[in-house]
Amino acid sequence: MINPVKLHIGTNSKFLSFKVRISFLKTLFSFLIPGGLFVLGVVILLHRGMPTLALPMLVRIYPYVVLSAGIWFGWRFNRSRLIFVILVLALVDRSLLIFAGENAASVGVGHIVYNAISILLPLNLVVLSLMKERGFMTWHGKWPLGLILLQVPVVALICAFQKWGLSPYLEYSFIELPLFNLIPLGQPALAVFGVAFFILIVRYIQHRGSIECGFFWTLVSSFFALTLDKIGPMSTIYFSTAGLVLIISVIETSFSFAFHDDLTDLPARRALNETISKLGRHFTVAMVDIDFFKKLSDRYGQLVGDQILRMISSKLKKITGGGTAFRYGGQKFAVIFPGRFVDETIPHLESLRKGVEIHGFILRNRKRPGKKPENLETVRASQKRVSITISIGAAEREESHLEPKQVVKEADKALYLAQKAGRNQISF
Repeated sequence: MINPVKLHIGTNSKFLSFKVRISFLKTLFSFLIPGGLFVLGVVILLHRGMPTLALPMLVRIYPYVVLSAGIWFGWRFNRSRLIFVILVLALVDRSLLIFAGENAASVGVGHIVYNAISILLPLNLVVLSLMKERGFMTWHGKWPLGLILLQVPVVALICAFQKWGLSPYLEYSFIELPLFNLIPLGQPALAVFGVAFFILIVRYIQHRGSIECGFFWTLVSSFFALTLDKIGPMSTIYFSTAGLVLIISVIETSFSFAFHDDLTDLPARRALNETISKLGRHFTVAMVDIDFFKKLSDRYGQLVGDQILRMISSKLKKITGGGTAFRYGGQKFAVIFPGRFVDETIPHLESLRKGVEIHGFILRNRKRPGKKPENLETVRASQKRVSITISIGAAEREESHLEPKQVVKEADKALYLAQKAGRNQISF
């Protein structure tokens, strides 16, 4: 006889395993697309499909387009790190072409410049990836530029005064292995690249952001440029692609900020406007507002206010009836019910209202222990519960107001009536 409990546990474990696999695939997809795809495309294009005559033409246009676009997007979106990375890549590319072009990277000054850049480039990318955005026009935002420019005379001094004996350390061999002879990079540069790859991978795992992913693939494309047999047009294409990948990641991040609210993890107001414009002729919009939110935030602090917003958003994500929640602004949210009459949405909205009222909000004790206590009842008794309620206004699309934005206005009017009537209720 089959034990139903074991069957249930086995089914749940399989479901959880499936969810883990799906989550892993999504993470892998977001990591590889679009940065990894761009770099892979360039590798295939340069080594398999690029006509010899087309390469010089591409080199004349591609780097300058990326340089201009990088500076413009960096200035337009106030992304100083993008501007600095683009400048570093342009400086590296020009320096290598001038001093280490073709086969000069294996002899004399060109060899020193190549080894120095191979160590400094990954260091610069890691430092810039760790740097906070402070705006390019501020004093704090400009100091990396001075640090970048300072490296030029340092490398020049190493080249000019070779008698100091510093240049051999740039390619010092720690381990004698035939494998290292297949790569033109010196072992110090390989070690720095290895550490840089590790740091950027860890940062991506921690933040899962487009910028972190972009820095990783920028480093990958730069690594390919430096491991070519000779410096020339192909290395320029790789460095330009490195800059392009980061530009795309900045655009993705800006798009995400516009359409997604980080605090509540809900779609933002712009996403609401775009969604509602694509709906059919029949739908219902509900506007949700947290009662006396400003008083709560002023009394208990902004941190508690943010926690309350997250708590409400978690309830909104679970709303039934086919509703989709959005962060409208401040303490206000919107819920769209496609294909629903307003009467059909009231039970689901009432369930939401009651759920918030019953749940309330538990203030965390500042003196709470670091470890989980044995007697939970004592801890719960010392915690303070704050009453939280919401007011809701709903409106459906009717012949009297066919424009989608007008439906939102009608729902907002209904919300005002609910608040005026005493709050913690639904008006429609």
